[in-house]
Amino acid sequence: MDPIRESLLKKSRQSKVERLGKLVSFCCITLIVLIVLAIFYFVASRGLATFFHDKVNLIDFLTKDVWNPSVKDARGLPEVGALPMIVGSFFVTILSALVATPFAVGGAIFMTEISPRRGMQILKPVTELLVGIPSVVYGFIGLSVVVPFVRGIFGGTGFGILAGTFVLFVMILPTVTSMSVDALQAVPRYYREASLALGATRWQTIYKVVLRSATPGILTAIVFGMARAFGEALAVQMVIGNAALMPHNLVSPASTLTSVLTMGIGNTIMGSLQNNVLWSLALLLLLMSLVFNLLIRFIGRKGALKK
Repeated sequence: MDPIRESLLKKSRQSKVERLGKLVSFCCITLIVLIVLAIFYFVASRGLATFFHDKVNLIDFLTKDVWNPSVKDARGLPEVGALPMIVGSFFVTILSALVATPFAVGGAIFMTEISPRRGMQILKPVTELLVGIPSVVYGFIGLSVVVPFVRGIFGGTGFGILAGTFVLFVMILPTVTSMSVDALQAVPRYYREASLALGATRWQTIYKVVLRSATPGILTAIVFGMARAFGEALAVQMVIGNAALMPHNLVSPASTLTSVLTMGIGNTIMGSLQNNVLWSLALLLLLMSLVFNLLIRFIGRKGALKK
């Protein structure tokens, strides 16, 4: 073969490196997919054993309000009603998101529209510091400050959904704030310039143009914060009271799915009913995380279509 033709047909070193890079990337992606599927299979197989092996009715599990896996009712069925934990999880998640959203959006507007330089100098380091604080520190602060404050103002023990809401509010605030800042910064500058050129004031431009354009991104930030709050375990466990009872008010001791899991998973025998029902709670948490992720993707897709 002609040496020139042979050199042209021979694969270069760059092409070999590129093929190697593609192979490594494919292997990493395959490994990630397999790990995710393995986690889903493991949790699902353990969690579904409650309904297929222990013969617990799914409707009773989701709707009954008595949680005592060691005791059986008059029909001989275990009392494993997860409704108090489900209600507690949704209450602290929704309330913390409602409290955090105005502060997060207000801070994001200050950092991007009102005083970008000063806002970034003051608020950005604060939000970054809040992100780096461990959950157990939030729990200790809640136990030492929030619980006595709630007890002094509203009475009772101080433990409950309200205390958990305050702690989660601080924990999800930096996440919602940083994602809201990104959403506001993604609004094209000419939107603002066109609004001001038409005679709109600064606040009218922020409210009617910038915020409305950034709404999908802000909604994504809120849902992401809710997903963070729904899965939080240690900090909530330290301030909510850990009573598997239906919450009658915001200052009565309650529990969440994560708090019951962290308290009970180490005190049960693998394969027993008490252990299987905890895995069922874990499966419920996993499914809710999937719902939150799908909702985030749906909102993001809607925002991309509008643009």
